[in-house]
Amino acid sequence: MKEPAARAHTRHQVIGRTLVINLGGRKRVLSSAPQGGGFRSASHVINHHVDADPGMNGHFPDPARYLRKLASQLSIGYHTVGLMTAVPMTQLVTSRVSAGKLWVECFATVGVTNAVRAGEWPLYLAQRKETHSTRVGTINLILITNGSLSTSAMVGAVQVATETKTGILRDHAIPSWKGRDLATGTGTDAVVIACRLRSEGPLHTYSGTHTIMGALIGRAVSYCVSRGLTKARKWREMPQ
Repeated sequence: MKEPAARAHTRHQVIGRTLVINLGGRKRVLSSAPQGGGFRSASHVINHHVDADPGMNGHFPDPARYLRKLASQLSIGYHTVGLMTAVPMTQLVTSRVSAGKLWVECFATVGVTNAVRAGEWPLYLAQRKETHSTRVGTINLILITNGSLSTSAMVGAVQVATETKTGILRDHAIPSWKGRDLATGTGTDAVVIACRLRSEGPLHTYSGTHTIMGALIGRAVSYCVSRGLTKARKWREMPQ
């Protein structure tokens, strides 16, 4: 197995505020994205930078509708999975890991000013007294593989990606916004898993941490989140 490389080979470009990933035709996708979430087939994934708390400014109270309109403006069509983040695309981190002919790539934007520990009561967020930050962060992970995953393996891929993200946050001692516990993620994290259609390659029935697929996912996400945290720290320290 090769160590993570910083460069992803999947065709992608940043257009204005938007990362556009061309999946090279229809792929099976599982995601928690506001646009195209759940299981579906898709040909593109976008990650769009928005101003912090855009809903309060009335720009797009319906994120899915806004992202569909954006996809149309970018001429990439309806079959698009769309994410949003207050992290600018200058913070984008990518990685590629392979074992033989099998590879996994990760695209990530990482911000942790919105960090929480799973189980914290959401009501505390509404009662938060500090002034709103223009540097609200989230961790968006987009994983692409040339493997063909079973439905359960796609769910397993989300599990491994989440375990890895949380482990890296713990390694870096990222605190929850409450400051009493270490964070397990942020309140607005999203994940996308994209793989080949079942007819396009050997089927991977499992993707847990005892599998090559799981190991590749773990290494790709580990590199991106670690590198993303370093960039996020520098970004927070920059004068606005």
